[in-house]
Amino acid sequence: MSQVADDPLTAGREAAARGAWHEAYEKLKPVQSELGGDDVEVLAEAAWWRGNLDEAIGLRERAHGLFLKQGEKMRAAQLALVLSGDFFGKADLAVSAGWLAKAERLLDGTPESVGHGYLALFKALNKLGTDMQASIDYAEAALAIGMKFDNRDLEALAIMAKGRALVMRGDATEGLALLDEATAAAISGELRPFSTGIVYCVTITSCNGLGDYRRAAEWTAAANRWAAAMDVTGFPGACRVHQATIKRLQGDWPGAEEQATQACQELQGFDAWTTAAGFYEIGEIRRRRGDFADAEESYRQAKEWGRDPQPGLALLRLAQGKVDAAVSAITRAMETETVDPIGMIRRLPAQIEIALAAGDLTTARTAAAELEELTEKVKVGEERTPAFQASVCMAWGQIGLAEGDAATAVKQLEHAVELWREIGIPYETAEAQRHLGLALRKVGDEDAAVEELTAARSTFMRLGAVLDAQRVSELLGEVPVTRTFMFTDIVDSTKLAEALGEAKWEKLIAWHDRTLRELLQAEGGEVIKQTGDGFFAAFDSPAAAVEAAVSVQRALDGYEGIAPDVRIGLHAGGAFAKDEGDYGGQGVHAAARIGALGGAGEILVSSDTLADTAIRYPVKNTRREELKGIAEPVEISAIAWR
Repeated sequence: MSQVADDPLTAGREAAARGAWHEAYEKLKPVQSELGGDDVEVLAEAAWWRGNLDEAIGLRERAHGLFLKQGEKMRAAQLALVLSGDFFGKADLAVSAGWLAKAERLLDGTPESVGHGYLALFKALNKLGTDMQASIDYAEAALAIGMKFDNRDLEALAIMAKGRALVMRGDATEGLALLDEATAAAISGELRPFSTGIVYCVTITSCNGLGDYRRAAEWTAAANRWAAAMDVTGFPGACRVHQATIKRLQGDWPGAEEQATQACQELQGFDAWTTAAGFYEIGEIRRRRGDFADAEESYRQAKEWGRDPQPGLALLRLAQGKVDAAVSAITRAMETETVDPIGMIRRLPAQIEIALAAGDLTTARTAAAELEELTEKVKVGEERTPAFQASVCMAWGQIGLAEGDAATAVKQLEHAVELWREIGIPYETAEAQRHLGLALRKVGDEDAAVEELTAARSTFMRLGAVLDAQRVSELLGEVPVTRTFMFTDIVDSTKLAEALGEAKWEKLIAWHDRTLRELLQAEGGEVIKQTGDGFFAAFDSPAAAVEAAVSVQRALDGYEGIAPDVRIGLHAGGAFAKDEGDYGGQGVHAAARIGALGGAGEILVSSDTLADTAIRYPVKNTRREELKGIAEPVEISAIAWR
C-alpha cells in the first residue's frame, strides 16, 4: 500500500481501475509530462469524467499522436473515434466528421477488429434521424463484430443503436425490446462506465419519446442510482435532464426546474445536445407557469445550443395571444423534413391546438387524422401507449367542441382524462378536465361541468399554473371578467356583394377577414369569433382596442380598389366567460349595440370606456343613446381617426 501511495503513476492507474476518476486525475495530472500513450489515455478519461472536456480532448489528441509514433494504428484509430464523439457532443460537426474519416483511413486495409466494430457503431449513430435503415445495417454490422471478438461493450452499444433506430422508425415493440436488453447489461455491471451511461440515456430518451413515462421513470431512477455511486461529473448532468422531464410530468415543477438548471450548468461545453434539452425543459416549465419572458429566453438558449424550440415556442406565442405568430411557427416546424414519426407525434397536438385557436378546422382535422395514423403505427405491443392514446382522444375532443359536437367531445375527453390520470400526469389531466367541463356544459350537464372545472382549477393552482387557474375560475363565474369588447360589421354587405359579383366578393371578403384578424391580433386583441361579415374581439385595455380599430379603418381606407365600409363599436365593461374563448353579459351586449349604431367608416365608443384612458385621437359627435337591453342611456362618441 505504501508503494502505491508513494508512486503517483501506480496510484493513478489503480484509482482508474476502480472507477475513482477524480482520484486518478489528481494522481496522474502532476506527472503527465512523464506519461506514455496508455497513461495519457487514462488521464484523458479521468479528465472527461470530471467534466473537463477540452482538457480531455487535448490529452486524447496527444495520446493519438503517441500511438501513431509508436506504430499502433489500431489504438490511434480507436482514439480517433472517441475524439469524433467528443467533438460531436460539442456540436463541432465538421471536426467530428474529420476524426471519423481519420479513423476510417487508419483502419482501412487492416484485419477486422473491434475498431472496425466501433467505426460501424459511430456510423449507425450518425445516421439516426436521416437514414434509419442505414443506421440499422451499421448497428447490425457492429453487433456481429462485437460478438465475434466477445466485446460486451460493443455488443451492448450496437444493440442499443439498433433499438433506437427501430423506435425512431416506428417499430416501437422491437426497438424497446432491444433497448431493454442493452440496459439489462448496463444494470448488471458488465459494461464500462461510458457504455453504461450511453445506454441509460438512449433508453430513457426513447421511452420518453414514446410517451412510455412509467418505463422512463423506472430507468431514470436506475440511472440516477448509478450516477450517484460514480465518482464522475458530466453524466450526472444528462441524468438530471431526464429527471427534470419526469418531475415536470409528475407535477414537481420546482424540482424539475432545479434539476434542469443544474444540468445546464454542468453540461455547457461538455454536451451541447443535452444542454439544449435542459434549456428546452426549463422553457416548458416556465411556459406552463405563465412566466412568458423567462420561457422565451429558455427557448432561445435551447435553439442557441442546437435544439429546435418547437413546438414549445409556438405554444408560447399562442399563450401570449399571438395566434398568427403561433400558426407561422408551427407551420414551419411541421414542414421540416424528418423521417422520425415520433418527432411528428410530439408536434401534431400543438398544431391542432393552434389551428383551432385560429379557427382553421380543416388543418386541425387533418392533423388529428395524421396523429391517429402515426400513433397506430408506433404501438408498443398491440396497443398505443396510454400517453399517445390520450393525445388522440384530446385532439378529437377539442375538435368536437369546436364543431359543436358536444356529445362526441364528452366521450373523447372523458377517455383522455382517464388515461392521463392513469399514468399520473397532472397538468395534462387538468387540461383535459377543463375541456371536458366545457363539453359537459354544452350538453346541459352543468353539475358535472362544474365538478370537472373545479378539479382542473385545483390542480392548476397546486402546480402553479396561475393563468390556467384564472381562466378556469372565469369559466366558473368566480372571477369577474373586465375587457374592452369590439364588434365590427360591413355596412350594406349585400349590396356590395351584388355589385361586385360572387367571384370578386369572395376575394374581397377573404382579404377583409385576413386583414382584420391580423390587425386586431397585432394590438393584442383576442378574436373571439366571426359574426357574419364582421368580428367579435376582446382587448385587455381600451387604448389597445382604439388603436386596433383605427388600424382597421386606415387599412380599409388605403385599400387599392373597392373596399368594404366597416363600422366598429367599442365598450369596456364586465362580462362572464360562458365558454372557452367566448364571453357573455351586459358588457358584450353594450358593445354590440354601440357598433350597430355606427355608420360607414365610423368607430363609436362609450364615454365610460375612455374615462381615465389616454388615446391619440380626438372624439366628436358625443351624444346619449338608448341601447336595447341596457337600463340607462349610454353616452357615446365617435373617434376622429382621420
